[in-house]
Amino acid sequence: MSVAIRSESPLDVAAIDVLIVSAFLDAPHTSHTEQLIVKGLREAKQLSVSLVAENKGNLVGHVAVSPVSISDGTEHWYGLGPISVAPEWQRQGVGSQLVEQALTELRKLGAAGCVVLGEPQYYG
Repeated sequence: MSVAIRSESPLDVAAIDVLIVSAFLDAPHTSHTEQLIVKGLREAKQLSVSLVAENKGNLVGHVAVSPVSISDGTEHWYGLGPISVAPEWQRQGVGSQLVEQALTELRKLGAAGCVVLGEPQYYG
């Protein structure tokens, strides 16, 4: 099954929250606050990139990217995550498509680099 990757819209916000909760429901090593992190970044206008994966009008994935501070003052670095994929869509390449598109968007923004915190088996 294919998905379309696009920027989030204001109409997507509630569905993104539900998606994030369901994506991390059974995940190890989580405090189950990922949706609150994305909400806080959105409210602070710190979501540099926020993409959704959509199939037949349903959101099946989301990725958030926000600016990060580097201790030496280096600018234009970003943090990628959380990445959320609906449980029934996991292990089908949706997360990889979201990451690839997010990195493409960061290149367009002139990003100096991107960091990620997550499961080594996934990002390795």
